[in-house]
Amino acid sequence: MRNYKILISASLMGLMIAFLAGCYYDDVLPEDLKVSDDVPEVVSFANDLLPIFDQSCSFTGCHNSGGQEPDLTPANAYNSLTGGGYINTTFPENSELYQWMKGNRDSPMPDDGANAAYNSLVLAWIRQGASNN
Repeated sequence: MRNYKILISASLMGLMIAFLAGCYYDDVLPEDLKVSDDVPEVVSFANDLLPIFDQSCSFTGCHNSGGQEPDLTPANAYNSLTGGGYINTTFPENSELYQWMKGNRDSPMPDDGANAAYNSLVLAWIRQGASNN
């Protein structure tokens, strides 16, 4: 009878361990790390990002030639970003470009405030390898 109780106890303990070990939780990304449904499957630097930089960043006194670093004029933007340490393809969320655009540095970029659509495009582009495409 004693062996029977030990066997039942051990079986129940094994089932509990198996049950608990089988539990897992899906990682839920914070809202700002999710890529928007509006982001194309492949983000193009030339077609998707340069227009943002041209409209919001690379004008006189800001990120133009001779202005604040990085130079985001169409001719220089890619080399300025990739050569200046603004892109981290290993940990895209830690990229300086993304952090500045989110407002996690001195001030958000663009100056009028963080833009979720722009941020999603930039983050997706970096996650995709930050190609000069």
